Amino acid sequence: MANYKVVEKFISLNGEGILAGQPAVFIRFHGCNLSCSYCDTTWANEKDAPFSLMTEEEIYEYIKESGIKNVTLTGGEPLLVPDIGQLLKLLSTNQDIHVEIETNGSIDLSPFANIPNAPSFTMDYKLPSSFMEDKMLASNFQILRKKDAVKFVVGNREDLNRTREVIYEYDLTSRCHVLISPVYGKIQLAEIADYLIEYGMNNVAMQLQTHKIIWGPNERGV
Repeated sequence: MANYKVVEKFISLNGEGILAGQPAVFIRFHGCNLSCSYCDTTWANEKDAPFSLMTEEEIYEYIKESGIKNVTLTGGEPLLVPDIGQLLKLLSTNQDIHVEIETNGSIDLSPFANIPNAPSFTMDYKLPSSFMEDKMLASNFQILRKKDAVKFVVGNREDLNRTREVIYEYDLTSRCHVLISPVYGKIQLAEIADYLIEYGMNNVAMQLQTHKIIWGPNERGV
């Protein structure tokens, strides 16, 4: 049995992803290997961030007791967590819950994609304004399935142009869901909407970060 560094756990609405707007149980793990310019959870990545040690059984019990079927594992970077495979295998035994992993695009997904009743991935592709694009692992695109999503977080026109290039280069809309979210406060929503219309970006969905609209950009536990 493993111990996991959990910096927070809570029930809220999915603010992004293909299940945006639906209730979900969130488990946020400690630590990340990237340092994105717009990161809104830097506190969870600091070495001295407070955390609780929980076993996979304790995490599973918390999820079951919530009565919520959607589960989001986030961070930080959850796929860097030691023994995360053990937790995923335990959660996969429950056919009544849907497990989503929010991952930053730099970690190889292949060890986790073949678990029976595997989780879905919402994988970021980091764009120029993040200063982390060189860390992206493009081979992950080959692993993504119809139930997965690629999320592009855009902060300016350069990011939008790069998003369009990557989508077409890897034919992403035929592989998985494709989502575009704004860097909060850095780009007008109308600019993203106009861009999608201008370039006829079929099967690409704009997202509004619902949790930040409802509770504000700095509220934790939502």
